[in-house]
Parts: sequence; C-alpha cells; structure tokens
Amino acid sequence: MTYPPTRGTLTPDRPLGDLTWLRVGGPAEWLFQPADVDDLSAFLRDLPPEVPVFAMGVGSNLIVRDGGIGGVTIRLGRGFNDIHIGDSVVAGAAALDAQVAKRAAAAGRDLTFLRTIPGSIGGAVRMNAGCYGIYMADVIEHVTAVLRTGEVVTIPALDLRLRYRDSDLPDGAVIVEASLRADIGVAEVLEQRMVDQMYQRNESQPTRDRTAGSTFRNPAGFSSTGRSDDTDTLKAWKVIEDAGLRGATRGGAVMNEKHANFLTNADGASAADLEGLGEEVRKRVYAHSGLTLEWEIRRIGAFGDEVVTPFEPD
Repeated sequence: MTYPPTRGTLTPDRPLGDLTWLRVGGPAEWLFQPADVDDLSAFLRDLPPEVPVFAMGVGSNLIVRDGGIGGVTIRLGRGFNDIHIGDSVVAGAAALDAQVAKRAAAAGRDLTFLRTIPGSIGGAVRMNAGCYGIYMADVIEHVTAVLRTGEVVTIPALDLRLRYRDSDLPDGAVIVEASLRADIGVAEVLEQRMVDQMYQRNESQPTRDRTAGSTFRNPAGFSSTGRSDDTDTLKAWKVIEDAGLRGATRGGAVMNEKHANFLTNADGASAADLEGLGEEVRKRVYAHSGLTLEWEIRRIGAFGDEVVTPFEPD
C-alpha cells in the first residue's frame, strides 16, 4: 500500500516499547509523527479509509501488546506542544500536564491539579483526568481535533460528554489542542501548592518505578457525591490489598508494594505479564469482594505468543 506524502516522519515496523512508560510492546506497523496540524490533516484526508488509526499520546497510560499495532499509530511531538496563556490557557495536545501546570502557575493561573498527573494534555482530555477533586471536565472550554477524514474541527466541552475516566470522541479523531479555563491566583502560592502536591505524591506513590499510573478505576457506586474519586470513595488499591494482592507477581510484573493499584514492570516484564497479572487481580478481587475492577490503563494491539484471556464475572 502507498501512503500519503508527509512533511513529518513515517516509519515502518517501529518498536513502541521505548515510547511507553511501562517499556513493553511490539511494533507499530507504521508510526506517523506529523510536523504540524496541516500535515496531520492532509495525511488523514489522503489515507485510505480502511486503514485503522491510533493516537498513542506519550504512552503514560498504555500497554501495547507484544504483537504490536496494525495500521498507523500517531504520536504528536514538536509542533503540538505549545502553551499560550491569556484569559484562557491554550495547550497543544503533546504538552505535558506538568508543564502546563507550571507555566500557568508562573503566570498566576491555577491549573495546579495537573502537576501530578502523568502524561500529556491530549490524553488528559480523552480520559477526563483529575485529582484533588478537580477534573478536566471542570476546566475544558473546547478542544481542536483532526477527524479521520482530515477535517479540523472545534469540539465544545459539552459534546465530549466527559465523565469519570472517559469521554466521547469520533472514531479516529486526534486531539491537537485544548482551551482551558484557569482561575487567577498568586504565582508564589500556586507554586508552593505544587511543591506540596509533589511531596505528597512521592510519599504515597512509586514515582521512580516503571508504571503507567493507576491501573484500575475506583469501584463505581460507592461515593455519596457521585464523583468516583472523591475522598469518600472506595479505592481500588484498598480492594486489591484486602484481597491479599499487594506485591502479587507474574513474570516480571508486580502489583507495587508501595501502592497496590500500580502495576509495575519490575524485572523485564512482557506486555502479557502485565496484562495477565491485571486480569488475575480482577478475578481474585471479584472472588473476594464481588467487585469488578475496570481497567484505567488502555491495552491495545495484537497478542504475541501468549494470549491473555480477559476475566469476565459470572
């Protein structure tokens, strides 16, 4: 198949393990790194419609399976990481959440909740990321996206139907920019808040280990407010620990001793090790408490030599 010309980089059979935080996974059939929005738009417009497209972000919340990803995998980089601060904060999809928080704070704008969220703005929008009781849904005004047809569109926050760790986007759409509301604050106060948040995170989470952030969503239906990660919510780490699974292992994968909801590549794990351990945890938590944990980490691609069977409750 002949692929459209591009000003960016189009690489066949590109291994993806070094592009994910868990350092696992097979190759992308094609990896496309567009030069800018126009390059991405023209490429998608001219790409045969039967070719699947996957936007991978910075790989912070992702398991790429050992057999790799078919079609075209899109990874945004330079040309998509600008940050502009005015009445709103406008950030490119490849801008890291932490950098957006720091740049905004220096300008006296409060997006401090983003400081400890791993990954980039595009992924934060797609997953409605949040912490400290604040979500992307609370600050998004609109996003700019390139559709699978190549059309560049503006999508209002309401049309994204943002909800706990989820959103609605057209199939094959690639977020390229987000406009965010940010309250006015005092730069020094905001910066100290982020220092405190980082200290708290480093004390409670395995920030120096190879993880992809929280593995499972907090169990639904246990919050008096309906916001599934509020302080009164039953936590995923608690039900994992109660089932005796803190430190559980499979191959080189482990449920982290410091925080039981962090699936960790501790010793050369394969993607099958990691996903297989996650499914075993889901199975054993269900047997212990009747709760069905839902993945927060995305798993994508074809299995390699080992196929992992998803746990399905009775």
